[in-house]
Amino acid sequence: MTLTNIDRFLDQLGDEARSIAMQHFRTEIDVETKCDSTPVTTADRAIERRLREIISSRYPAHTLVGEEEGGRIADGFSWVIDPIDGTKSFVTGLPLFGTLVAMLEDRRPVCGMIEVSAMRERWIGVADRTSCNGEPCAVSACMHLRDARLCSTDPRMFSGEAERAFVRLAREVRVTRFGTDCYGYAMLASGHVDLVIEDGLQVHDVMAIVPVIHGAGGIITTWSGGPIDETFEGNIIAAATQSLHDEASRWLGQP
Repeated sequence: MTLTNIDRFLDQLGDEARSIAMQHFRTEIDVETKCDSTPVTTADRAIERRLREIISSRYPAHTLVGEEEGGRIADGFSWVIDPIDGTKSFVTGLPLFGTLVAMLEDRRPVCGMIEVSAMRERWIGVADRTSCNGEPCAVSACMHLRDARLCSTDPRMFSGEAERAFVRLAREVRVTRFGTDCYGYAMLASGHVDLVIEDGLQVHDVMAIVPVIHGAGGIITTWSGGPIDETFEGNIIAAATQSLHDEASRWLGQP
C-alpha cells in the first residue's frame, strides 16, 4: 500500500467526524460513565461507528481499533480511532476536544490526524510532513526548559513519583497550561507550544499524535525514551527539539 491520496482520505474522515460532533456539541446530550470512570456520549459512539464504516468500505482487509468498540492492533495495516479525545471538554462546552485517527503499518503509526472540530482546525501527519488545514507547519526551535511553553491535560493524571517528577519539571519552564487534551500536541506541531508531558494514556490517545509530531519536526517518546507503540507505558514526552526533550527527560528521571 502506498500513501498516495491518504491525506484526502483522512480529510474525508475528518469531515465526517466534524459533522457529527458539531450536531451534538453544546446541546443536551446524554452522558454515561464507563467502568474506568471516564464519560462517553452518543457523539463518541456515532463518530466511531461512522469512521469504522468508511474505513472498512475502502480497506476491508485492514484491522480496526477504537476506544468505544475495541479491537486489537495487528500485523499489516491497522486503524486506531479515538472519536472524541477530550470528552470532558466536549460535555462542558469547551472547544478543545478532537477526533484522532491513525493508520499503522506493522504496528507502527505512519499517518495521523488531529481533527479539532469546534475550532475548524485539522492537522494531518503523513510521510514525514505535517499540515494544518492544508498548510505546512513546524515545531518551534526551543532548546531549553527555561524558555519552554508546557502543556498537559490534567495535573491529576500524575500520581506518586510521576507526580513529583512532573512538579519538579514544571517549576523549570516559562509557561504551563492545563486542559488541552490533544490540542496541546497540535499546538506543539504548529510551533505555539514547545513541550507536552502526560501520563496514564491509552493507545487510542496517542497513535495519531506520533506522525503529526514527527512530521512537524518534533520528538515524541515515552519518559524512558522508548517508542510509542501498543506496549508503551502510558507516559509521553513530546518536544520541539532533541535538546529540549533530553533536558525534560533528565528532570523526569530524577529520583
